[in-house]
Amino acid sequence: MKALIIAAGRGSRLNDLTEDKPKSLIQLLGLSLIQRIILTSKQVGIDEFVIVIGYLGDKIKANLGDGSRFDVKIDYIENKEWEKGNGVSVLKAKELLKENFILLMADHIFDLRILKELFNSNMRSSIILSIDRKEPLPGDTKVLEKNGKIVDIGKNIEESNSIDTGILLCSPKIFSYIEEAIKEGKAELADGIAKAAKNRDAETFDITQIESYASKMRKDIKPWWIDIDKEKDLRKAQEMIIENASKNPSDALAYYVHKPIENKLVAFISNFNITPNQLTVLVNILAYIVTALFFFGYLLWASILTFVVGIADGLDGKLARVKLMTSKLGSLEHSFDLLYEFSWFIALSYFLYSSTQSSTPLILCIFIILFIAFYRHVYDQFRRAMGKSLDDAGNFERIFRRVAGRRNLYNIPILVCILLRVPLYSLIFILFHSGITAIVYSTRAMKHMNVTDHKKI
Repeated sequence: MKALIIAAGRGSRLNDLTEDKPKSLIQLLGLSLIQRIILTSKQVGIDEFVIVIGYLGDKIKANLGDGSRFDVKIDYIENKEWEKGNGVSVLKAKELLKENFILLMADHIFDLRILKELFNSNMRSSIILSIDRKEPLPGDTKVLEKNGKIVDIGKNIEESNSIDTGILLCSPKIFSYIEEAIKEGKAELADGIAKAAKNRDAETFDITQIESYASKMRKDIKPWWIDIDKEKDLRKAQEMIIENASKNPSDALAYYVHKPIENKLVAFISNFNITPNQLTVLVNILAYIVTALFFFGYLLWASILTFVVGIADGLDGKLARVKLMTSKLGSLEHSFDLLYEFSWFIALSYFLYSSTQSSTPLILCIFIILFIAFYRHVYDQFRRAMGKSLDDAGNFERIFRRVAGRRNLYNIPILVCILLRVPLYSLIFILFHSGITAIVYSTRAMKHMNVTDHKKI
């Protein structure tokens, strides 16, 4: 299926930002608006695009080219009447779109899940319009919907119960409805949809019905979208994208300290040509410097750097989600994280062993690694089997996750005990902490999975 992107307008309400470039090329966290549309669409399997250009359209063509650098195909259509309503721009694509297609606005940034659900919809009408059940703001296109059908649509209609998100699934018949509207002097896309609605040929897809719980993010994320009209919309979009790209941190240190720092760093880093994989490599290099420092006895410096690694470790995944660069390769990051985490315990334990000639640190280290490996595996298996994080399985788990055994929390007793000159005590503390976490995770996981099994019987 192809996607038609309307990118002809200037966006005069963005003032100086569109003086020398079209609205769709405005940067948002390191990507232009239209690049975000293309990359989001690509994630649902769309790899052919028709882009209608107008104001400074040559700059869009120069920036995107034929789409090969995004591994997609792009065709362009010029709309010299770009100052007219956006229905005119849609109509320009009539000859290139002979089958069902997705229709998008180059200045509407949206949640991948909206497009994914719409893309897989069963078309019973010529138009499926994604709607949002929220109060309209000035300038919003309002929609009156009844029983899944559009009754009326427009910016100035008196009665409405939802708003237009600018994300549609269309059949080629939409062009005939737009032509009817233009003959009557109405040039907006909404006017064409209104024509279809009169024929009971326009239905809605309610985005508020999309499941909000995101298992991988360990939190609820309401399906979101935003129309970039003003500079304040860009700031709001930035905050929204970063927040929705942030996993719900499990432990208290990550939640209250790391997350706000990571968000500011990602907002800054995203404007540079740094890839998530490059960040992952840098974090691992820093992590193994920590290992070396522990091994050779520079305990205080090593302990301080563990906190730096703790913050940096969250940047690569968040940057990948912010810049739409997630990959299957990136999922291996957690395995490498576990490897360097274990290397810290081994290096610290070996140094304490070599300093005291006591085998106690090594024995403590063995059991720490066993407990951590066990509860991490239980945690991962629970999510695979149940479709949700163990941290969100119940009220107890939501509270316990803030104090459960995590690398970030283990770094605290290590630093404290090094400052108190009793580093061995940190291993004893971590042993008990990891052991308790292993017991709690395994028993709670078995409880929830057993309940689910009995419900199936």
